[in-house]
Amino acid sequence: MSEDPKTIPIADLAPTQVTVGMREVAFRRRAWREKYGQRPAGYLNTHRFPVILGLHARHHLIDRHHLALALQDEGIWELPVLIVANMSALSFDEFWKTLEVKNWSHPFDGEGRRRSYEDMPTSLDDLTDDPYRSFAGSLKRAGGYAKDKAPFSEFRWADFLRCRIPRELVERHFGRALTLAMNLAQSNDAAVLPGWRRYSGETSRIGQEAS
Repeated sequence: MSEDPKTIPIADLAPTQVTVGMREVAFRRRAWREKYGQRPAGYLNTHRFPVILGLHARHHLIDRHHLALALQDEGIWELPVLIVANMSALSFDEFWKTLEVKNWSHPFDGEGRRRSYEDMPTSLDDLTDDPYRSFAGSLKRAGGYAKDKAPFSEFRWADFLRCRIPRELVERHFGRALTLAMNLAQSNDAAVLPGWRRYSGETSRIGQEAS
């Protein structure tokens, strides 16, 4: 593991997932702007984005894809990185299989379908929108489930919601869909998901997230 400070242009970072939630990216952008917009160095000097040195010595981002896109939209063009592992000697298949075994890759598209390694996007700008990933992020902030360190926990919630709430409702009536999601999040069907918690009577923040 490298401890040397290093910055990489966002355009040169390779993603390790197929999708992001664009609504979530917009949320991260607003939140970052409100807190760090006037002093971006205050954040960038103290945070690093975890990467794997992989194929063709490219830096593959294994977390914070949403934030990286948000910062790019805010005019930040390079990010400080932490090289977690050097896998540049592995073949194409060995590299992606190793990432997946270590839960550092999520090769699933916006319909929840598994994609081949050849279909993985090569830049952050190639990431496609999965409205249910944004939906899952909003549900967490509204109190539907707790933050959890399990790999890709928000994507697991996204897939849970994908099978139960129509996409048209999520895209056109987000607040109404979020109310339904809160009820589903408290059901026993959701008990196997990371961060699940029984209803405690706490006031949710649905109004805030529906805007």
